[in-house]
Amino acid sequence: MSNSSQETIRIYTGSSMLAKGLVSRLNDIGISPIERNDNESSVQAGFTAGVPAQVMLFIRKDQLPKAQETIETYLKEIGEK
Repeated sequence: MSNSSQETIRIYTGSSMLAKGLVSRLNDIGISPIERNDNESSVQAGFTAGVPAQVMLFIRKDQLPKAQETIETYLKEIGEK
């Protein structure tokens, strides 16, 4: 795989609970997003930073065309778009 196909793009930033719903929908179409939770990481390291219960979801750039409709539909359903 080329490096460009492994580049990621952020598709969502928000509550952990809502992120899990989007992850589930993306899993249904064969995409496994990367979840980043800076607050959880900082707590484990012994200091605090970031926003509690806020996560960021990323997917590979080459997955965006397949995921775009699912992302947009979900965000509309939860009132984020």
